[in-house]
Amino acid sequence: MLKKFMAVLLMTTMLTTILPTMGEAAYYHTKAISVAKSNIGVPYKWGGTSTSGFDCSGLVKYSFGKAGKTLPRTTTEMWTKGTKVSSLQPGDLVFYKTSSVSRVSHVGIYIGSGKFIHSASSKGVSIAYLSNSYWKPRYVGAKRI
Repeated sequence: MLKKFMAVLLMTTMLTTILPTMGEAAYYHTKAISVAKSNIGVPYKWGGTSTSGFDCSGLVKYSFGKAGKTLPRTTTEMWTKGTKVSSLQPGDLVFYKTSSVSRVSHVGIYIGSGKFIHSASSKGVSIAYLSNSYWKPRYVGAKRI
């Protein structure tokens, strides 16, 4: 009887620790996506971090900030955070190498269904497919924050 009681107590403790964190993650990922989507059409601006213009990392930092999560300012710094994942979930950060100078130079937020939202120099804040002929060969990996 004592063993069963201890097992139930341990399980309860684990669930009360893990479940609130899972709910929080789902919330801020959903909120960050919602914020980013509300900025579709905002023009690209190198170094931009506001609704008057975003660069890629500026959009990601702004969106997650509005969801209550602080991220570093640059794509390279973002790449050092979180956990690397291979099976994408909405809210994961997707990274690309678009130049020969650095390892990662572009970031977006995966929104599901094979799509991500980002700020591209050609279109501003917009949605693209991971399988797009431009983005697919430049994909480096994803991180879950």
